[in-house]
Amino acid sequence: YVLSNLCLRLPAPTNNAPQDFKSYKGHHTLLFGDSYFTSIIGPNGSGKSNSMDAISFVLGIKSSHLRSTHLKELVYRGRVLKTSKINDDGSAEATADASNFADDDKASRGDPKTAWVMAVYEDDAGEEQRWKRTITSGGASEYRINDRVVTAQQYNDALETENILIKARNFLVFQGDVEAIASQSPQDLTRLIEQISGSLEYKTEYEKLQVEAEQAIENQNFQFHRRRGINSEIKQYREQKKEADSFQKKTEERDAAIVTHCLWKLYHFQKAMDDSSTAIQEHHEDLKEMRRNVEEFETQLDSARKEQSAVQKQVSKVEKDIKHKERSIEDKENALVPFDEKIHESSQQIDKLQAQAQKVGKELEEQTDIVQKVQKDIGSVKKAQDLFEKDIKDQLKKQGRDISDDDRKEYNTLRAQVLARTGSNQAKLENLERQRKADEVTVSSLKGKVDSISGTIEKMEAELTSIGERRSAADSATKDITNDIAAKKKEFNQLQSERVRTNQKRTELEEKLEDVARKLREADDGRRQNDREVRMKEMVTTLKRIFPGVRGRIGNLCTPKQKKFDEAVIVALGRDFDSVVVDTEKTGVDCVQYLKEQRFPPMTFIPLDNIKVNAVNTAIKGFPGARLTIDTINFDASVERAMSYACGSSVVCDTLDIAKHICYDKKIPVKAVTVEGYIIHKAGLMTGGRGPEPKGGKRKFEEADVQNLQRMAAKLKSEIDRLPKADRRGTQEESLHIELNGLERQLVATRDELAALNKNWTSKKRELDSQKKQLQELQPKYEQQLSQLNRTKETVQEFKDAIARVEDEIFDGFCRKLGYSDIRAYEASQGKLEQEISEKRNQYEVQRQRLESRLKWEITRHSDTEARIKRIQDQIRRLKQDMRTYNKEKAEIEESMRDDQDELEALGETLEEMKAEQLEKNQKVNEARAELQKHSKDIEACQREINALETTVQKNSAGKSALLRRCRLEQIQIPLAGGALDNLPTEDDLLRQDPDAMDVDGGEDDMMDIALDDHGIEIDFDGLEEDLKESGEPSVEDTLTEKISSLTAELEKLNPNMRAMERLESVETRLKQTDQEYEDSKSTAHKAKEAFNSVKQKRYELFNKAFTHIQEQISNVYKDLTRSDAYPLGGQAYLDIEEDTDMPYLSGIKYHAMPPLKRFRDMEHLSGGEKTMAALALLFAIHSYQPSPFFVLDEVDAALDNANVDKIKKYIREHAGPGMQFIVISLKAGLFQDSESLVGVYRDQEVNSSRTLTLDVTEEICLRPASRYSLFMYQY
Repeated sequence: YVLSNLCLRLPAPTNNAPQDFKSYKGHHTLLFGDSYFTSIIGPNGSGKSNSMDAISFVLGIKSSHLRSTHLKELVYRGRVLKTSKINDDGSAEATADASNFADDDKASRGDPKTAWVMAVYEDDAGEEQRWKRTITSGGASEYRINDRVVTAQQYNDALETENILIKARNFLVFQGDVEAIASQSPQDLTRLIEQISGSLEYKTEYEKLQVEAEQAIENQNFQFHRRRGINSEIKQYREQKKEADSFQKKTEERDAAIVTHCLWKLYHFQKAMDDSSTAIQEHHEDLKEMRRNVEEFETQLDSARKEQSAVQKQVSKVEKDIKHKERSIEDKENALVPFDEKIHESSQQIDKLQAQAQKVGKELEEQTDIVQKVQKDIGSVKKAQDLFEKDIKDQLKKQGRDISDDDRKEYNTLRAQVLARTGSNQAKLENLERQRKADEVTVSSLKGKVDSISGTIEKMEAELTSIGERRSAADSATKDITNDIAAKKKEFNQLQSERVRTNQKRTELEEKLEDVARKLREADDGRRQNDREVRMKEMVTTLKRIFPGVRGRIGNLCTPKQKKFDEAVIVALGRDFDSVVVDTEKTGVDCVQYLKEQRFPPMTFIPLDNIKVNAVNTAIKGFPGARLTIDTINFDASVERAMSYACGSSVVCDTLDIAKHICYDKKIPVKAVTVEGYIIHKAGLMTGGRGPEPKGGKRKFEEADVQNLQRMAAKLKSEIDRLPKADRRGTQEESLHIELNGLERQLVATRDELAALNKNWTSKKRELDSQKKQLQELQPKYEQQLSQLNRTKETVQEFKDAIARVEDEIFDGFCRKLGYSDIRAYEASQGKLEQEISEKRNQYEVQRQRLESRLKWEITRHSDTEARIKRIQDQIRRLKQDMRTYNKEKAEIEESMRDDQDELEALGETLEEMKAEQLEKNQKVNEARAELQKHSKDIEACQREINALETTVQKNSAGKSALLRRCRLEQIQIPLAGGALDNLPTEDDLLRQDPDAMDVDGGEDDMMDIALDDHGIEIDFDGLEEDLKESGEPSVEDTLTEKISSLTAELEKLNPNMRAMERLESVETRLKQTDQEYEDSKSTAHKAKEAFNSVKQKRYELFNKAFTHIQEQISNVYKDLTRSDAYPLGGQAYLDIEEDTDMPYLSGIKYHAMPPLKRFRDMEHLSGGEKTMAALALLFAIHSYQPSPFFVLDEVDAALDNANVDKIKKYIREHAGPGMQFIVISLKAGLFQDSESLVGVYRDQEVNSSRTLTLDVTEEICLRPASRYSLFMYQY
C-alpha cells in the first residue's frame, strides 16, 4: 500500500484573497508517488511541520493535537502571516512593528473561511481511495470518501480497515514526542498498549460491570441471610405447634405402652417355663444316641488327612515349575530392553540425518542460484565495461579538445626544457612533498588522539562526580538501615525474652495444675472404683448362683505367668478384663435380661459356644523381647476360647522401642503393649502407660484434702488466665521478624551497591589519571609536529612558485595556441581525464576478477555440498539395515517368550485344578474334624442344656412373680382371666411358711414344683398382638422400654405454645415474598458476573495479544537500531509487567533499554540520544502490531548524533517496502540524503505562502515544482 499523494486544497479567493491550510495558500500537492522512503525537508519556518499537520488532519486527528484550539485556526490567515514572525514549527507570532492595522482589518475580511485536505491512497492492486476532510465555514468537519459524504464514525471505520488507528495514532509521531514515549510512566505505557490493542474500549464497560457484579453479590448475600432468618422462625413455630398437638396423644400412648410391655414379659415368662419343661424330657433321650456316633467320626477324620497330604505334594511340584518358567520369561524380557533402545536410537539418528539431508538440499539449491547469479553478474560487468569505452570516445569527441600528436610532441619537448632548467628544484620539491604528507599524517593522528583523550577525560570526570554522589547516598542509607536493624533487633529480643518468660511461667503453672487434676481424678476414681468393684463382684456371685453356666470374669480366670506382666496384661485385655465368661449364648442373653430387670449397669458376656476367634498373626513370632499376650497368662483349658478372644493378636513387649519396631518399621497390624503400660494401636496411634501404684493400693483421700486440691486448681487457673495471650505477642514477633528480614535484605543490597560504587570509583579514578598522563605526554609532541608541518608547507610553496615562473616562460606560446590560461590548466584538464579513465577501467577489471574468483569458490562449495548429501544418504541406508536386523532378533525373542507364556498358562491351569482338589481335601478334613468336635461337645452341651432349662424355669418363675408384684404396687391394670393380684404371697409370708428355706437345699423336683405354682392367677393374653407373642428377643423389650422412656421423656420436655399457629401463618407469608426477592437477586448476580467475566476476558485477550507481540519484537528492533560494526550484537531492550496477574492491563509496564556495552540503568538515566533510540525502538515495535501502511515521523532525529542518525536511516532503508511506507520530516542530511524521494518545503515571500518541490532520487536528478503534479485547483 502506498500513500501516493496529499492534496492541500482550499477555496478560491474571494475579493482576491487566497484560501489555504495553515501556511499553505491555495492548492498544493505533496506527491509521494510509489516511493517507500520519502523525506520532507526545508529550512526552519518554511512549513514542514504544517505538512505533518495536514497529514494528521486528513487522517482524523483532533485539532488539539495540531497546535490549535479550534478547527478555524487551521484555515490560512494571510494577515497574520504578513505581520507575524514564522517560528521553526511553522506557527505564526505577532511582531511589534506591525503597522496600518486598518488595512489589515480589511484584508482579514478576505481571509478564507473554509479549507480541505485530501489524501489519495493506492493499494497494491492499483485501486485508489480518496479520503477528504473539509473545514466548513461554521468551523465543523465534513468527511468524504471517494467524493461521498460520510459520518465521522464511518470515516474512522474506513481508516481502521486499513489499520490506520486514529485513537492509537499508530501511523505518526509528532515533533518532540519521541523522548516522552520512552520516559513515560509504567501506567502510561500500559495505557498506550491498551490503545494499540483496542482493549481500552472495554475499560469503561469493565469498570461499570465490575461495580454492578459486586453490588449484585452483596444484595444476594443480604437476601440469603434474610431468608435464612425467616426459615428459622418458621421452623421454631412449627415445632411448637407439633408439641402442642402431640402432648395429649403421647400421654395416652405411654400408658398403653406400659401395659403392653408388662403383658409381653408375663407371656414370655410363662411360655419359657412351658417350653423348658418339655425340652428337658427330650434332651434325656438324645444323650444316648450322641455317645454312639462319636467313634464313627474319628475313623473318617484319619482317612481324610491321608488324602490331604498326597495332594499337597503335587501342588508344591507344580508351583516350583511355574517359578522356573517365570524366571525364564523375565530373563528374555530383560534381553529385549537393549534391542528397543538400539531401535529407538537408530530411528532418532535416521530422523536427524533426514532433517540434515533436507537442510543440506536447501543449501544446494541456494548455492545453485548463487552460481547462476554470479555468472549473470560477470556478463553484466563485461557489458558495462564495453559501454563505458564507447561513452568515453563519444565524450572526447563532443568536448572538441582532442589533442593531436604534434601538440603532444611539442608539449613533451617543452616539458623537457622545463625539467632541464628546474631539475634540482623538482627533486627537492618532491622530497618536500613527501615530507609534508608524512607530517600531515602524523599531525592528524596526534590531533585525533589528543581530542579523543580530552573527551574521555571530560566524560570520566562527570562519571566520577555522579559516582561520588551515589556513593555518599548509599553510605548514608547503609548507616540508616543499620540503625533501624539495631533498634528492631532490640525490640524483637525484648519480645522474645518476654515470650520465653511467659511460656516458662505458663508451663510451670500448667504442670502444677495437671498434678492437682491428677490427684483429684485419683481421689474420685478411687471412691468410684471401690464402690463399682464391690457391686460388680456381688452381681457376678449372684449370676453364678442363678445361672450355672456363668464361669466368672476374665480378670479372675487368668493370672500372669510373671510379676512383670501384671500391668501389660491388664492394659492388653482392656475393657474385656471385666467381661464375664458364660458357657452358651443363651446363658449370656439370660444374664443380660436379669441385669435389665435389676436395673444394673451393663456388663459384657463372652459365650464359649459360638464366640468367633480370629486367627493369630503368625508374623509376630520370632521377635526377641516380644510374645503374644495369651502366652503370658495361665488359665483353665475350658475357657481357652474366651481368653483367645480377649487377647486377640495383641503382643507384650519388653520395651517401647521393640513395640515401635514391630508396628512402625515392620508395619505388622497388631496392638503392641509394653510392660510399662504403653499401647500402640493397630491404626498407629500411641497412648502412654500407667506408673506403678504404691503398695496397698491407691491413696485414700480425705475430704479436707480434696477441698484443698480444688481451691489450688482454681487459683492456678486464675493465674494462667492472667498471663498475656500468646497469639497477640506471636503476631508482634512475626511482624518484627518480617521487618528485620526485609531490612537485612535491604542492607545487603545497599552494601553490595556501595562496594560496587567504591570499586567503580577507584577504577574510574585510576583510568582518569592514566588518561591525563597520556594527554600531558601527547600535547607537546602535537604542538612540535604542527610547527614543523607549517615550516615545511612554506618551503614547498616557495619551490612551487619558482618552478611555476619557469613553466610560464617556456609554455607561454603553447598555451595561447591551445586556448589555455597557463600550462597548469592544460595539465589539470588532460591529465585528470586520462587518470579518471584509467581508474574506471581498473575498477571494471577488479570487479570482473573478483566475480570470477567468487564463481570458482561457489562451484567448489556446490560440489562439496553434493558430496555431503551423498554421505548422509549412505548413513541413512546403513542405519535402516541395522534396524531391520534388530527387529528380526527382537521378533525371535518375542516368539520364544510367547511359547514360554503358553506353557506358563498351562501350568497355571494345572495348578488351579490341583488347588481346587487340595481345597476340597482340606474341606473334607475340616468337616470331619468339625463333626467330631461337634458330637463330642454335643454330649456336654446337652447336659448343660438340661441344667440351663431347669434354671430357666426357676428364673422365669421368679421374674413372673416379681413383675406381678410390681404391677400390684404400681397399680398397672393387667387384664386377668381369673384370680387377682392380691393372691400373690409377700416375701414375709414365704419366710413365715418355712423359716429354714434359705439355709437348706431342697430337691430338684421340689424346686420345680415351687416354680410352677401360679397362685390361682390366670392372665388374659388375648389383647397382646401376635407378633409380640411370637418374638421374645431382648430387642423387642428394648423397643418397648425405649418407647416408654421416649414417650415419658418427650412428655417431660414438652411445653406447648398455644399461640404458635397464629404466628406461623404470618411468618410463612413473609417467607414467600423473601424467597422471590432472593431468587431475583441470585439471577441478577449471576447475569452480572457473566457479563463482567465476558468483558474481562475480551479485554485480557486483546491486551495480552498486543503485549506479547510487542514484547517479542522490541528486542530485535532495538538490536537492529543499535547494531554497528563496532558492536555487531547491538543493545538489549525488553518489557516487563510489574505484577503477574490475570488483569495485566491494571498493572504498569516497565520499559528497559541497555545500549551496547552499557550496564543496566533506568530510562531516565540514559542520555538524550539513547532515550531517542530506545523510544524509536518502542515505536517501531508497537507499529509492527497491526501496522499501518505508512509511518510519518516528524524530526525524530533532533536529539541524535550522526552515528545514530545513520542507524535510523539504515533501519528505515531495510524495512521500507511494500506494506511499509516511511515519510520523514528531517533537517539532517545524514537521514534524508538516502531517501527514495524528497519533498522540499520553502517560503514564497511574494505570495506569503509555503510551497513545495519534489525530487524522485531513483529516476532523475532534477527539481520540479510540486504544483505541476497537483490536482486541478478548484476555486469558489
